[in-house]
Amino acid sequence: MLLKRFDDKLHFFKSWIHSPRNTGAIIPTGARLARSMASIIRPDSELPVLELGPGTGAITRAILERGLHPRKLYGVEFSRSFVTKLKREYPGVNFIHGDAFHLDSALAGAEVERFDTVISALPLLNFPQWQRIRLIESLLDRLPPGRPVIQFSYGALSPVLANGGSYSVECYDRVLRNVPPAKVWLYRRSG
Repeated sequence: MLLKRFDDKLHFFKSWIHSPRNTGAIIPTGARLARSMASIIRPDSELPVLELGPGTGAITRAILERGLHPRKLYGVEFSRSFVTKLKREYPGVNFIHGDAFHLDSALAGAEVERFDTVISALPLLNFPQWQRIRLIESLLDRLPPGRPVIQFSYGALSPVLANGGSYSVECYDRVLRNVPPAKVWLYRRSG
């Protein structure tokens, strides 16, 4: 397990060196943060879960440990090398090489349009606010009313502002035992 964590961190660091804007952090998501985010999913839902930016798979692991069947998890990852590694480590999960900001294209061959929950580890602060709002709006269009888009951030404020009341923003958790400390944010439309 120690060797795998070292390998994940090395792989992550190499990705950050080559593309810091798309990677966002210099170390993978911690286990506590991953478990906090995964705690919101409903493994018994008929709808699948969408994970954006699975990276080294820390959140993927927490989602599967929560009891979600691998075939009900779709992960969209921008890095081709991460997708290759994830497919090898988590057989049965539907990993897709693509851009989360162009989700229609990324999911074109997946034959799934609706999800129960979206869990995102995208480095949203690296993108303009209008693009973040547009992403959250498009993700919420894929969810039943009341179900959340889950996003973490290292900042004190939500990485996506409320957009004129079309969705609510809630700080769900503060994970101090993460490097760096993080907040988990929920975005949802009322049911």
